[in-house]
Amino acid sequence: MIIDVHAHTNGGNLGNFKAGLLASRGYHGGRYQENEEALRRAIENHKTNILDKVGTDIQFLSPRPFQLMHSEKPAKIVYWYAQASNDVNALSVKIEPNRYRAVACLPQSPEIPVKEWCVELERCVNDLGMIGLMINPDPYEGSGEFYPGMGEEHWYPLYEKMVELDVPALIHSAGTRNPYDTYQNYFITTETLCILSIVEHKVFDTFPDLKIIVSHGGGSIPYQIGRWRSNYGRHMGIDFDEQLRKFYFDTVLYNQESLELLFRLVGTDRCMFGTENPGTGSYRDPKTGRMLDDIKPLIENIGWLTEQDKMNLFEENAKKVFSRFRA
Repeated sequence: MIIDVHAHTNGGNLGNFKAGLLASRGYHGGRYQENEEALRRAIENHKTNILDKVGTDIQFLSPRPFQLMHSEKPAKIVYWYAQASNDVNALSVKIEPNRYRAVACLPQSPEIPVKEWCVELERCVNDLGMIGLMINPDPYEGSGEFYPGMGEEHWYPLYEKMVELDVPALIHSAGTRNPYDTYQNYFITTETLCILSIVEHKVFDTFPDLKIIVSHGGGSIPYQIGRWRSNYGRHMGIDFDEQLRKFYFDTVLYNQESLELLFRLVGTDRCMFGTENPGTGSYRDPKTGRMLDDIKPLIENIGWLTEQDKMNLFEENAKKVFSRFRA
């Protein structure tokens, strides 16, 4: 079985709903009505033209991160949009239960206490049957305002709820308001800072059962690891490699060289197949004619991987980490 743990909403009429929320700032309320027939058509197209073509059996869907507008005001529009996004993905699973599972987003307005985010998480897991969640490390979205790092106790109510519900988190930034940055680069920045903050504050000592999956191959960490080995060893006496292996990582990297480095550094028992297809990598390389987000052939082309390595990457790690997943 090929399980893709990192994909996003593939249909629905959320765009119109979001436009209305932003235009009225919530004056007209937050009632959302999905066009189920349009969603069914989008799902059928996605199955035929993406999943079947690349050989993916099941995709885990989370809302599109850059649409989540966590830094917008008032906070109620952030909450309503998160609820609607989760409802769309729950309906996607209901329409096609053999091909999808849903991963929740949270109403991460900086104005909403973390404990209140957990109310939506409980709804998604207990009522909608979702198997994980997505976390944006910076709800201010690069606006320059400070939000506590993910190692700070500010986040502990969410970690406690994750452990209680036994659900993993996919770390994935939303948008960025920084005019000197791009949202794609900001993903890498926030994912990097997530790891550094959690390691520095020894979060896994407090929450040994916490399951954190860092998107896009761990930000910049595995590819600049020498700097962190030196920094954490010299200043804190921390074995950085040992701490890094307490995280999990997806394979949303679009080149074989980076994938090989990731697997060698953290092990195939800490990585799981993800594509974000369709998304940033949905581009046909003119040199090879291959879509960059068709990642399965890249992994299969790594000659030193054993059959067990491939089983870890494509299936077994996802089943272990997403313990609520049922085939």
